[in-house]
Amino acid sequence: MHGVKQVRYSSEALAAKRERERAKLAEYQSLTAKVLAKKGESVWTPESFALTTKLLHVNPEFYTVWNYRRNILLNGLFPERPPAEINDLLSDDLSLTTAFLKQHPKVYWIWNHRQWCLQQVPDGPTEAEPHGWRQAYWNKELFVVERMLDADPRNFHAWNYRRYILKEMPVKRTAQSELTYTKRKIEANFSNFSAWHQRSKVLSSLWAAGKLDKIKSSEEEFDLVKNAMYTDPNDQSVWIYHRWLIGPGDDQAVVEREIASIQELLDEQPDSKWCMESLVFYKRLLLRRYGDHMPDERRQELGSECLELLAKLQEIDPDRRRRYDDLGAF
Repeated sequence: MHGVKQVRYSSEALAAKRERERAKLAEYQSLTAKVLAKKGESVWTPESFALTTKLLHVNPEFYTVWNYRRNILLNGLFPERPPAEINDLLSDDLSLTTAFLKQHPKVYWIWNHRQWCLQQVPDGPTEAEPHGWRQAYWNKELFVVERMLDADPRNFHAWNYRRYILKEMPVKRTAQSELTYTKRKIEANFSNFSAWHQRSKVLSSLWAAGKLDKIKSSEEEFDLVKNAMYTDPNDQSVWIYHRWLIGPGDDQAVVEREIASIQELLDEQPDSKWCMESLVFYKRLLLRRYGDHMPDERRQELGSECLELLAKLQEIDPDRRRRYDDLGAF
């Protein structure tokens, strides 16, 4: 690799290195065999639990061991303990997964186990405050996942987990606060597809519940996405979100307006693939939805414009030439 100094080992050093690797592999295989043997015998002891911890430190992607660990907790450790001790065990496992996620932020099984732990939190700490432990965990989880997204704003595992936390936490956060959060993430990086996706989920739920004026808020979203388009017209995330906003094209005036806006951008960026693809997409949408009520001249004009754009796309994007041929057969 460039910039990395190559280290030359003597034959003795290479032999020693290989011997160390063989020893580590033998230790791992021995530990794996021991854990799987105990799993096969349904051993639910603290000792077997400790062995799973040791093995997961070596290989946190070993989902069979995660499953065994949960069975040990459910069948061996939880039944013998009061709620406070169960809560302590779950807290320890959440801390364990936090450490793992710092090194392996995109391993499904770590996120799955973390979610499972939250589902097992008992009532407490008192009868008067049955959701106290849960709410404390949920608040901490939201903080943890936000730190994860600060480190990698496009980690879809973290975004999925965030959606789960927001849905299940005992005291809900407002949807408006989530819109503020996604807007902050989008403005920091317009190519953050996961943030756009989360925003579409929140808006859809608010519109369906009648808690937000769809027409007014959609116009605000068009302003946001237009700013993103002009900032980086080659970013696919922005155009996908724009198509979601347009939807089935129920408002012809909006579709026509957005076509004009994209054409202005194409005039400034004449080789923008996404501008051309979007213009073809929306002009074909107009023809499908409203073509029967258009004058023949207007229909022919839209069809010719689409074919011209598709021909240009074949020139600048020859790898997808056949796709553009197919799109032109309308």
